[in-house]
Order: sequence, then structure tokens, then C-alpha cells
Amino acid sequence: MRFRWTIALALFSAPVFAQDAVPEIPYESVPNFLKMPADLYLGEVAGVAVNSKGHVFVFSRGNTTGPAYGATAAQLLEFGKDGKYIREIGRNLYAWSFAHAVRVDPNDNIWAIDKGSDTIVEFNPEGRVAMVFGRKKEAADENSGPWTHVNPPRPAVIGQFRQPTDVTWDREGSIFISDGYINSRIAKYDEKGDWVKQWGEPGSGPGEFNTPHSIAADANGNIYVADRGNRRIQVFDHDGAFLREIKIDVPTPPDAQPWMGSRPDAHTQATMQPGSPWAICITPGPHQYLYSADAFPGRVYKLSLDGKVLGMLGRTGRQLKQFGWIHEMACPSENEIYVAELLNWRVQKLILHP
Repeated sequence: MRFRWTIALALFSAPVFAQDAVPEIPYESVPNFLKMPADLYLGEVAGVAVNSKGHVFVFSRGNTTGPAYGATAAQLLEFGKDGKYIREIGRNLYAWSFAHAVRVDPNDNIWAIDKGSDTIVEFNPEGRVAMVFGRKKEAADENSGPWTHVNPPRPAVIGQFRQPTDVTWDREGSIFISDGYINSRIAKYDEKGDWVKQWGEPGSGPGEFNTPHSIAADANGNIYVADRGNRRIQVFDHDGAFLREIKIDVPTPPDAQPWMGSRPDAHTQATMQPGSPWAICITPGPHQYLYSADAFPGRVYKLSLDGKVLGMLGRTGRQLKQFGWIHEMACPSENEIYVAELLNWRVQKLILHP
């Protein structure tokens, strides 16, 4: 079986492009884009999304209550196209525990993925709960506690999530949930929320995952999964058939430094190595582009959908136009990108000038 997987990978992987001369994309960061109320603060910003009106949704680990372990760290905020604060959505929501990602579907419904409570919540545009996927653990449950990685891994359970990470949709409205830190699978539901299927398991072969961390779909309904721990993006059709993988191999500047810790090397876990996809997004329109971000050297890469790196921008740091672990991106157009940063506690609106 492993031999056949190897053949499949050789046949269907994206072409290996010469990526040693990738151009830098000129860009700017809009200063003080989000206008926060005087008494409201962001924590680690796990997610950012944009709806059809240009409104920006920020899923932050702010509003923290409780100790460092066991806190409630999730708050969903909406801002206008001009960055002005509009409202908080889901204040004191039962699902809030530890924010991970937020997405807006083609009908402007808002989806929040909470890693801590193992839930995915759909809000309608008015901000009311429409559908819920998964169920959080409760203190009353016997032996309740955080999920642990065990060997062999626990089998995935239909309808139950273990630290989910992201969500996307195909042309038919089918729902795809990346799940996540424990289960290493993709779960598919139909547009009404009925279970369809799942695919994936822990591993490094085609269709296997090591932390599927971000997910996006193109106009043809193909599903792109940021397989962060395997340092690659895997592409599937909407039925879960493996199509190809994309790897980003661009030389790292010799003076590049991480936001914290030692400079990664070949022995560092793949998550922290250059090109490892923490966040991905796909632009709309007839000609689509894939954007991917890594933690080190803190760059955003622009790719064609077949995996060729067309340009790149940024580096780690604390100033504007620098990044501290981009955790999610929204790309409502080819040259407008929003990045949510964990370590710098902010969202940057980037305008590209290719």
C-alpha cells in the first residue's frame, strides 16, 4: 500500500518549479485600520474574514476570563469596510473557549471555529446561531479534560470534533471542516448540515495529515488543505480524491530571524520551517490565486492554483508590514489581503502593488 501511495504521489504532485528567483511584491499596510472602542482590546488574533459588503470579522483570544489554563479566550467582533467598530457577535456564547478561525460563506453567514470547545458555529448575517457542529466537553463529564495525543491515535467519530481548525464550502454549498490537532481528517456535510463522509488519518502520505490547519476551496470545488505539520498543501476534489500536493521551497534570507526562539533548521519540527502553511486563502474571480503564510521567515506567498510561487512579501517582526505568526488570512481580491497575527495581537490590511 505504501508503494502505491508513493506512485500516486509521484503522478499527481504539483510540478516542481524553480523557485530561487521569486519576486518580492511591493505592498503597504494600512495604519490603524481597525478602530477599537476605548475599552476593548484584542488578544491573540486567531481569525479574520471579510463578507460581501467588505465588513471585517475578527476572532480574537481577547475578553479572557480566568487563569492561563482554563480561561475563556474567544471573542468575535465585526468592523465596517472602513475599519470602524460595529458590534460583538455571540457575547457570552456557550461555545466560546479558545478561538481558532472565522470564515464567511457565500451567503454572508459567519462561521466561528473554536478549538477549545471542539465546536463550529454558524451565525446568520444578523448574528444569531443557525447551526452547530460538534459538542464541547463539560466539567460534569467523567474524566473530562483536554484531548491528548495517544498512540495509536483515537479513531475519528462521526459528528464529534477534536480541536477543529477551519471550514470551507464547495459550489453546491457542501461544508468541509478540517479537524484538526487530534483527528487529522476532513469532515464533509451537505448544505443542510447532514453528515456525508470523512477522509484522512495521521501520516505523511497522500490523503494523510499532520495538523490540517487551514482549508479553502476554489471555483471548481477543489479543496485545498494546509497540512502544516507535513509542510505542504494537499489538494482534493470535493469527494476527497487526492489530486496533488504543493510544497513551497523558496530560499530563506541568511539574516532572517524568528519572532521568538532559535532560528529553525533541518531538525526543527516542520511546522516552524520555511514554507510550512499556517494559513491559506483563495481569491475570488475568474482567475484565482492561492495565498499561503508561514511562521518563519514570516512571509506571505502568492501562488497559482497549480502550485507555482509567483511572488512573496513580508518577514517576521513587530512593526507594520512585519508579521508574528499569521494564523489566518482573508483575500477578498488579488491585491487586498487581511492577516490575523497571534503574536502581535492585531489584524493588518495589506494592499499589494505587483
